[in-house]
Amino acid sequence: MTSHQPTEFVVLPETRARRIVEQLLDGSGIALNGSNPWDLRVHHPDFFSRVLHQGTLGLGESYMDGWWDCDRIDEMAYKMLRHGLGERSRTPKERLAYRLQSGFLNLQSKARAYIVGEAHYDLGNDLFARMLDPTWCYSCGYWKDATTLHEAQLAKLELAARKLELEPGMRVLDIGCGWGSFTEHAARHHGVEVTGITISKEQAELGRKRCKGLPVEILLQDYRDLNGHFDRIVSIGMFEHVGHRNYRTYFDTVDRLLDSQGLFVLHTIGSNTSDISADPFINKYIFPNGVLPSTTHINKASEGHLLMEDWQNFGADYDLTLMAWLRNFDAHWPEIADNYSERTRRMFRYYLAVCAGAFRARNLQLWQVVFSKGRPGRYDAPR
Repeated sequence: MTSHQPTEFVVLPETRARRIVEQLLDGSGIALNGSNPWDLRVHHPDFFSRVLHQGTLGLGESYMDGWWDCDRIDEMAYKMLRHGLGERSRTPKERLAYRLQSGFLNLQSKARAYIVGEAHYDLGNDLFARMLDPTWCYSCGYWKDATTLHEAQLAKLELAARKLELEPGMRVLDIGCGWGSFTEHAARHHGVEVTGITISKEQAELGRKRCKGLPVEILLQDYRDLNGHFDRIVSIGMFEHVGHRNYRTYFDTVDRLLDSQGLFVLHTIGSNTSDISADPFINKYIFPNGVLPSTTHINKASEGHLLMEDWQNFGADYDLTLMAWLRNFDAHWPEIADNYSERTRRMFRYYLAVCAGAFRARNLQLWQVVFSKGRPGRYDAPR
């Protein structure tokens, strides 16, 4: 049992707290200390009070602290969400705190833009190298005809490239280029010149090494500071960090930088509702200040600037992607265990598995949206 001290919470009598949790789980197919792989095995008597008072944050933190275990957290999360425990698991205090914070502050301002890079993406390339496939894609793969993670990620990169209708010599901007996955793919296989930007020092350094010898420039820069003129723009897995107060600025920037005959592909996780909220555990430990957009957010922010040509949803593929990452993470953890704490290992396992369950339950989506400036002719999106 770890000595980490959890956030303060009110401890109810164990019997009473357990009874309330059992009532919440009734009908979900999840049992306490049951024999199914998705059942929770509780090790600490205060687990029930902690979850009741801290919601999803308490559930995740108590797993990190070793207070409970579950062989298939992904299935546990799926069953909880399908049972309707998603919103009920967030406490009123959590909702109010985030609404007040996001209402009065721009959590994704330029001054705060590098927080997520330092907190998550700079955690360690040794970890991500073992979790991801050789493309270093840290976003949803496209599993339509794929049987492995690597095939799915190559298919995703090529799908975006085909939607952009890349031609040799074009100038392409990759907003949120990560470790240079699409940047390298587009330059190497389509003969284009690519400028990639990221807010992670670790990503920028490795991306430059991976793209050495290619017509690629990778900058450590915020998208709002960009200047130039590009034939094509792509953004894969970055829009989740933009924030609702900056959606209009983001699309203003794309509009300013994109050629009149150009195309823009936006690849982003999406929310089923337009509520401005964030899961407390993910916000604290994984992606600080992240907010998922809804269809309404994207429509309103792009209106008057860009014409939507195509909208594709393959959110179910993120379940497969996350589970592949989890298998890689578990298989290769012994190679890097000395570099990280056991609490970090449990944090990552919980994050990957819970997110897989959320996509499986269709509580989260993955969209690829194609925009133009209203160029003449019909646009036929590849699938």
